[in-house]
Amino acid sequence: MAKASHVKVRLESEAGTGYRYYAKRSTRAEYKIRKKKYDPWATNEETGKRGAHVWFVEKKMPPHKK
Repeated sequence: MAKASHVKVRLESEAGTGYRYYAKRSTRAEYKIRKKKYDPWATNEETGKRGAHVWFVEKKMPPHKK
């Protein structure tokens, strides 16, 4: 059977809120994903309100439960 060409990864907020996105990444990529995305739980520094664009970094998926 052929090896998968893409793998599912978890993107965790660097703001420390615990908010996460899920994305696909190529298995041949030699880098980790780092994207700026919207975090509804993060506090915006300019307005002081909730909801801000923060950096998200790639983490491994948790183990599958049977």
